[in-house]
Amino acid sequence: SELESQEQVNCWKVISPIVISILLGLFYGCYSIVITCGNLLVIISIIYFKQLHTPTNYLVLSLAVADLLVGILICPFSMAQTAEPESSCWYYESLLCKIRSSFDIALNNSSIFHLCCISVDRYYAVCRPLRYRTKINDHVATIMILVSWSVSVIIAVAAGFNQGKCEESCLMDALISTTLGCIFSFYIPVIIMLCIYLKIFLVAQRQANKIQNTTCQNVKSRGAVSKMERKAAKTLATVMGVFLLCWTPYFLCMIVQPLTYKVTPIAVVETLNWFTLSNSTLNPFIYAFFYSWFRSAFRMIISGKIYLPPPLIMYILFTV
Repeated sequence: SELESQEQVNCWKVISPIVISILLGLFYGCYSIVITCGNLLVIISIIYFKQLHTPTNYLVLSLAVADLLVGILICPFSMAQTAEPESSCWYYESLLCKIRSSFDIALNNSSIFHLCCISVDRYYAVCRPLRYRTKINDHVATIMILVSWSVSVIIAVAAGFNQGKCEESCLMDALISTTLGCIFSFYIPVIIMLCIYLKIFLVAQRQANKIQNTTCQNVKSRGAVSKMERKAAKTLATVMGVFLLCWTPYFLCMIVQPLTYKVTPIAVVETLNWFTLSNSTLNPFIYAFFYSWFRSAFRMIISGKIYLPPPLIMYILFTV
């Protein structure tokens, strides 16, 4: 009937076989555990070890909290929505759907804004090393964290609770709100990060060339400089590559969808949504596992050595 067809369009109902639902539930449950455990390692490491109490790591800590909440709050909702899509309503007609949407937008935006702040921190560390301690300190890091969370919550409340209100100008309102949301939540931070990391790469390369020109021109020195350049390029390429891979498909879909006048299949939306969630899984590896201090801290936490006397802990950290 016409009523049933309209309900199917509004909620994008798809009935999944029980076996597929169980497999998806197990997969996404493990996925949520990986996100939670990985970010817990980062949080415990920074809180427990005073040597990691730096402005940069405070930003990483706040980022890990946002990603941890993604694993605890968003993943179970998304898991239920994927495994039981017949019970989900993509137009957020219920209060529960709007709350879930608000949490999703707030945490994902917070993660993106924290990544942007970390890029600013890295810019001053590499390009303005003499001014780094005056420009980036605990106070500045706290302001960055508060701004990232505040702006994310404001965007989430405005976007999450306004969805589902459809009047005569529904299409135009949806197009404008979606476009503006994508611009402020993704495209502007991406442009900022690309510009900053490109500048960092150029400065690091220039510094490496200066070191090469002022040192003895032997094979060993050239090899060390070449290794430094490759490591800088690899780190920056990994940071931006993973971020763009996880987030670009989703936001491209959000921009294109209102222009096509067609409903995007729920399987496509769910796949793109889980791509964005995968960034919360990879962040601990990108922003923590690159540094030897974090790797040593993780090994000590996993092996239970953090219960050893502090002097012995310091000895292990410095000798690992």
